Amino acid sequence: METHSRSWHQKHFETLTPTQKLADYVAAIIGSWSFIIFQTGLILIWIFLNVTAYIQHWDPYPFVLLNLLFSVQAAYAAPIIMMAQNRQSERDRIQATEDYNTNVTAKKEIEELQKSLARIETEKLDEILKRLK
Repeated sequence: METHSRSWHQKHFETLTPTQKLADYVAAIIGSWSFIIFQTGLILIWIFLNVTAYIQHWDPYPFVLLNLLFSVQAAYAAPIIMMAQNRQSERDRIQATEDYNTNVTAKKEIEELQKSLARIETEKLDEILKRLK
C-alpha cells in the first residue's frame, strides 16, 4: 500500500523558525474571542478596583496607567499580527503553486487518457471496417 506524502502545509510548517511559530501562536491567541473576553474582564476588574478603592487608587480616573498598558500591548501586537499575515500570504502563494502543479499534472494525465481512448476507438473502427469487407 502506498503511503501519502506530506502536504504542502506540513512542508511549509517545518521550514518555519521557532520565532515565526511563536509569532503565529501569539497572533492566534490575540485574535481569539477568548482573549477578547479575558481582556475585557481584566479591564472591568481594573476599573472597578480603582473606582471603588477606599485607601489607594494605583490608577485613578482617567486610568493613565491602563492606557499606557494598552499602548504597549498595541505596539507589540500589531507587528506580530502583521508577521503572521505575511506568513499567511506566503502560505497562500505556496498553496496556489501546489494547486497549479497538481492541475498541470492532472491535465497531462487527462490528455494522455484522451489520446489512449482515441487510439482505442480508431483501432476498433478499423477492426469493424475490416470485418465489414
